[in-house]
Amino acid sequence: MSIAICPGSFDPITLGHLNIIRRTSKIFDEVIVCIMHNASKTSPLFTVEERLDMVRRAVSRYPNVRVDAQSCLLAEYAKQFEGAVIVKGLRAASDFEYEFQMNLINKNINPNLETMFLTADGKYTFLSSSVVREMAAYGADITGLVPNELIKEIENKVKQRRV
Repeated sequence: MSIAICPGSFDPITLGHLNIIRRTSKIFDEVIVCIMHNASKTSPLFTVEERLDMVRRAVSRYPNVRVDAQSCLLAEYAKQFEGAVIVKGLRAASDFEYEFQMNLINKNINPNLETMFLTADGKYTFLSSSVVREMAAYGADITGLVPNELIKEIENKVKQRRV
C-alpha cells in the first residue's frame, strides 16, 4: 500500500492545500494530512483541535484521506509508515528552495524517506494561509480561497481576535 503524508500547519486550510491533497489522493492508496507544529509560527489563529476539525471536514469527500496532528519532527513521524512519501506543494521557486533544504534535512534524519513535489495549480500560486488570515482580518471576501463551509468560522475567529 502506498502512503503519502501531506504536512502543514493548515491555519486555515485553503483551496490550494485541497488541490494538492486531492491530486495526491489520486496517486497514493492512502493520504495522511498531518497538522504539524511549526516553531517559527508563534501565534496560530486556530488551535490544533480546531484545525483538525476543519481539515477533517474539508477532506471528508476523499475516502482515502485521513487527518492527524503531530508535534515531533516530520522525518521522525514518517518512520511509523513503511515506505511513506512526503508530498509538498510548490507555488514558486522560493518554495522549492526551502522545501529542497527541508528534504535534505529529512533525509539526514530518515534516509529512507522520499519527498515528492507537486506544483500548485496556477490559480493558487499566490494563495497561503497567511494571505487568508490577513484578508479576513481586513474584512475582505475570502470566497474562492478556502472551503465554503469554513468561511464563517474563519471570519468569526478573526473578529474574536480583534475584540
